[in-house]
Amino acid sequence: MINDLEIAKQVKLLPITEIAEKLGIPLEYIEVYGKYKAKLSLKLLEKKKSAPRGKLILVTGINPTPSGDGKTTVSTGLAQAFCRLKHKAILTIREPSLGPVLGSKGGATGGGYSQVLPMEDINLHFTGDFHAITTANNAISALIDNHLHQGNSLKIDLKRILWKRALDMNDRSLRKIVIGLGETSNGVVREEGFNITAASEIMAILCLSSSLEDLRRRLGSILIAYSLEGNPIYLKELKIENAIALILKDAILPNLVQTTENTPVIVHGGPFANIAHGCNSLLATDMALALGDYCITEAGFGADLGAEKFLNIKTRLAKDAGINIIPSVVVIVVTIKALKMQGGLDKTKLSAVDVKALEVGLDNLSKHIETMRHFNMPYCIAVNQFDQDSREELGVLEKWCKEFNHPMAFSRVWSEGGQGGVDLAEKILEIIKTNEQENPRKTFQFLYEVESTIKDKVTSIVQKVYGGSGVDFSPLALSQMRSFEKRGWDKLPICIAKTPISLSDDPSKLGRPSNFRVSVKEIIPCLGAGFLVVLAGEIMRMPGLPKEPAALKMGFNEKGEIYGLF
Repeated sequence: MINDLEIAKQVKLLPITEIAEKLGIPLEYIEVYGKYKAKLSLKLLEKKKSAPRGKLILVTGINPTPSGDGKTTVSTGLAQAFCRLKHKAILTIREPSLGPVLGSKGGATGGGYSQVLPMEDINLHFTGDFHAITTANNAISALIDNHLHQGNSLKIDLKRILWKRALDMNDRSLRKIVIGLGETSNGVVREEGFNITAASEIMAILCLSSSLEDLRRRLGSILIAYSLEGNPIYLKELKIENAIALILKDAILPNLVQTTENTPVIVHGGPFANIAHGCNSLLATDMALALGDYCITEAGFGADLGAEKFLNIKTRLAKDAGINIIPSVVVIVVTIKALKMQGGLDKTKLSAVDVKALEVGLDNLSKHIETMRHFNMPYCIAVNQFDQDSREELGVLEKWCKEFNHPMAFSRVWSEGGQGGVDLAEKILEIIKTNEQENPRKTFQFLYEVESTIKDKVTSIVQKVYGGSGVDFSPLALSQMRSFEKRGWDKLPICIAKTPISLSDDPSKLGRPSNFRVSVKEIIPCLGAGFLVVLAGEIMRMPGLPKEPAALKMGFNEKGEIYGLF
């Protein structure tokens, strides 16, 4: 069978200037990076300020298998399908992190005949955004340590430095380290650690900034440490926010590329959804809505993570900036394999026909549908179909959807490209039209108000989205909540970091668990990003590599042709 990389090599890409012309973008608003990539000027948003806004389609899924379930593939194919139906459509997705690319999941640009290209560049260094974010993050660390070495005039408490270094790699050995060893000229000895770049606050800030000035302001608001007297110390007190913003001046510009069918794609930002907020940049989404009739975007992992954070965090912060990015419909991607895994079938046997496991796994899908109803969001189930799926299992899923009146369509975009997504696109258009005509008063609603207590907001997510009975806060988390309330930091949205495999914080609890409680170990204030990160269960912000990482199968041949990168 032909693989993704081989398919990608067969595609005749259009010069990126032609992709820009498709969107009506004057060449003065693009900065070309080679033949097939470009940066988009933020001045384009000002030019399109009075243009009609397109409709947003948010793609999410159920709790996935370890290798994922093709949300990016479905998103890509859906954008291509809209174009086949003669609509002006744009895809907006996140940039891949080298951690999972070289780790267990491989590339993250879709698959088959529904890919974002040039996939080799996007999965590797692309336009350098991740490097800029990593550099900006570590420049802050270097300047903090230099401040300590030069006398520590801010009286930073070495035991209460919150800022960590970052690296765009899965490297468990860097979770906790000691720096400054050796001569005194090497700096102050202290404990330190690394986050993966995709989970860094700089990544979140870049993705949630509405302008270059907003980026600078958010950087200055970063909480880096506490003083010996227990007072918060912000980045702006080091007087370096302008320098850090300067490092990010190109990275904040969205990237324009194309699909296997030359459909325009804006790729920008890459926060993980399990340990960060899991959405592409606000600027990219805003730009796509100003340029197209339909914008298809994706939120990472299942609806309990990426979609919940898109709706509770990204749309809320966009609203505060005067930008409307409320979706017209949410697409919930399911696969037969994921349903069977959630039904208890061993992940090594998911290719076997098992109707019973499938039927049990439908409870997981049912919970994600219920979550969308909590938000008052119209939804559509997209069955990401594969050749090896049995007709019996597909029939059981289709019958279940009809029985409970869940709108659904099959997607065959991996093997058929945009044509394989036409049924899904037509179903989505029908849902949008029906909702606008019959339910004009059915408006989107947040799951919680930011004015609520931290405990109430976390509990709301756990009960309404995860289906849990309650939350247990560690003594540290309880102490942090009291401290945050005194400083007014409790009035921020919540970003829960937890396992993507289960609705709960325990990866062994599959399907639709009940009567479980979520354990919160720690709460991290990301004041620049504008939310609180709540660490639930055994979750870490620096992942490790598997026993046999994907990197073992990658390389290039004697002709310089890349292999294994998919």
